[in-house]
Amino acid sequence: QVQLVESGGGLVQAGGSLRLSCAASGHTFSRYAMGWFRQAPGKEREFVAAVNWSGGSTDYADSVKGRFTISRDNAKNTVYLQMNSLKPEDTAVYYCNAVNFGPNGYMNELGYWGQGTQVTVSS
Repeated sequence: QVQLVESGGGLVQAGGSLRLSCAASGHTFSRYAMGWFRQAPGKEREFVAAVNWSGGSTDYADSVKGRFTISRDNAKNTVYLQMNSLKPEDTAVYYCNAVNFGPNGYMNELGYWGQGTQVTVSS
């Protein structure tokens, strides 16, 4: 199975930037579309961004469009999320996962999650 390890979160002021990384073990990484999800306290986990197997196609939630950029490096088995112009409402634990797209939008392909990485944006 593929292991997921998120990193790069932290405390940042509104308007600042962070770059999250998701390191995925296993030699089958490139077969998956990958995505980022986030979960704020008391909220459901929500889709943030997705990138296809080659990195040539991306998709974003409306709430982050124009501010976040997802990318991947298949040679390093890593997916990234560059977050700019951060807002307090971006505060959440961020998770990565393989993704598929269905009637309910983007969902995790794997039946498990990593530990996530905390992003806190102060006013």
